[in-house]
Amino acid sequence: MFVVATAGHVDHGKSTLVRALTGMEPDRWAEERRRGMTIDLGFAWATLPSGGTVAFVDVPGHERFVPNMLAGVGPVPAALIVVAADEGWMPQSAEHLAALDALGVAYGLLAVTRADLADPGPATARARAEIAATSLGAVETVAVSGLTGAGLPELRAALDRLAARLPAPTLDDPVRLWVDRSFTVRGSGTVVTGTLGAGRLRVGDELELAGADEPVRVRGLHSLGQARPEAAAVARVAVNLRGTPRDRLGRGDALLTPGRFHHSDLVDVRLTGDPAADLPATLTLHIGSAAVPARVRPLGPDTVRLRLARPLPLLVGDRALLRDPGRHHVAGGVRVLDVAPPPLTRRGAAASRAQVLAGLDGRPDVAGELRRRRLIRAGALLRMGVPVQAAPVAGDWLADPGHWRRLGEQLIEEVARHSREHPLEPGMPVDALRQRLALPDRVLVEALVRPPLRIHAGRVGTASANALPEPVARAVQRVRDEYGDRPFRAPEADRLVDLGLGPREIGAAVRAGALLRLADTVVLLPDALDDAVRVLAGLPQPFTLSAARQALDTTRRVAVPLLELLDRRGATRRLPDDARIVVG
Repeated sequence: MFVVATAGHVDHGKSTLVRALTGMEPDRWAEERRRGMTIDLGFAWATLPSGGTVAFVDVPGHERFVPNMLAGVGPVPAALIVVAADEGWMPQSAEHLAALDALGVAYGLLAVTRADLADPGPATARARAEIAATSLGAVETVAVSGLTGAGLPELRAALDRLAARLPAPTLDDPVRLWVDRSFTVRGSGTVVTGTLGAGRLRVGDELELAGADEPVRVRGLHSLGQARPEAAAVARVAVNLRGTPRDRLGRGDALLTPGRFHHSDLVDVRLTGDPAADLPATLTLHIGSAAVPARVRPLGPDTVRLRLARPLPLLVGDRALLRDPGRHHVAGGVRVLDVAPPPLTRRGAAASRAQVLAGLDGRPDVAGELRRRRLIRAGALLRMGVPVQAAPVAGDWLADPGHWRRLGEQLIEEVARHSREHPLEPGMPVDALRQRLALPDRVLVEALVRPPLRIHAGRVGTASANALPEPVARAVQRVRDEYGDRPFRAPEADRLVDLGLGPREIGAAVRAGALLRLADTVVLLPDALDDAVRVLAGLPQPFTLSAARQALDTTRRVAVPLLELLDRRGATRRLPDDARIVVG
């Protein structure tokens, strides 16, 4: 299907021409027929000589209804510009053309109507000159009469040629269907219509309603007046939504592929049209069928930041336009450069941001996004409209290669610094490293660790991190010298201090496996557990605490926590009468 929007001044014969081409009545409301002018959007379709189908979005031409016109033109890839031969170029001709130019519409035809009433030559010359200066460039022109039918075969053939020139739609892209009408059908419920510009829709699909938390499901699809199981871009579609109240959505809302769009109320854009410095503080942003007030903050000569009155599902590279409704003036077209821009809170931030934006062209660029953002999840880039080919560095995290390399170097420096400042600790805690490196996820820290560094027990250190500092190693050796022949005798607290073993030193020795901690200040040499099991196994079973203490040649201060540790490790089992047996 080929979708085209009409454009032109009020009462220049747009609806008459569509009616003559299609045999259908595009005007929807009795008020439109009474007043003889299109007020809202109309839709009709016809078969072309090639056998293809053209669907028309017939838009109003009166200046009061330009927002309605923009709602119809926004999602459509081509335009049929209509100029009456007997009146020529008129104010709304100019505003409609300015809107098409602002939206970057590059495909179109010129139909000069009422060729039976006046020589179409002058109107054709003026219109072609005006159109040539816009994104449409040189367009094919056909003089027609909706009344007599003259020129209609030629116009149909020209529409066929226009359809052949359009780029192929992207069928694998996510769906973003801008709603231009919503209504209720008895027995079916809520129905919305729109132009499907990319992707596919199927009956049963679950979609996301922009700005709402709840999903919606496609109950039925219609296109060209027929029920269909599937619709593929580009197409005019009517979507019946299951269980969705009519008041939940209307013109300007969008149905989306879930999880594929970033909803933003703050965007940076490039402006083509009025100088950024001359823009008023508030304008209306038109994109798709949406019209949203926007506060304007100029950044550079042709770049501005827009604060939208409500979030919209926007992508990098989107085309839209800014309009001053009070002056009936199209301020210009915009191209979305960034849908998740950084805050401008520091002095000079706006000027720096303008320099960054000056180098952007609105084309999705994963390498450029990574350079600017340094770290970002792949899903976040996809929701911005940036295809992802880069391999994640951890989980679904992507990183700029240069930034990732610098992070690795900084991690080594931080671990070394921590080791100097805390020589008794076996490495730097992962969470502390995450904070020092300003990383959003600890998996990034873990991915940065490279030999000779390693992660052990939630800390990052060298493979020799468990080696004791020399003063602690000497103190442990003195314990071994003094108590080696009395393995179950523990130094008293004051003796530990004399040996140079305070709480931090004891902790380091325990972590290194050089000492065995039974209680806060009760430590033995690390072989004590195995030796104790051998001694206790030689006792008559079961044995009492007193018998164990005597066999081990130790004090109750040591025997009680030692036996409790053996119980916890399953080497001994305590019986109901408090006696114990050696297990195994």
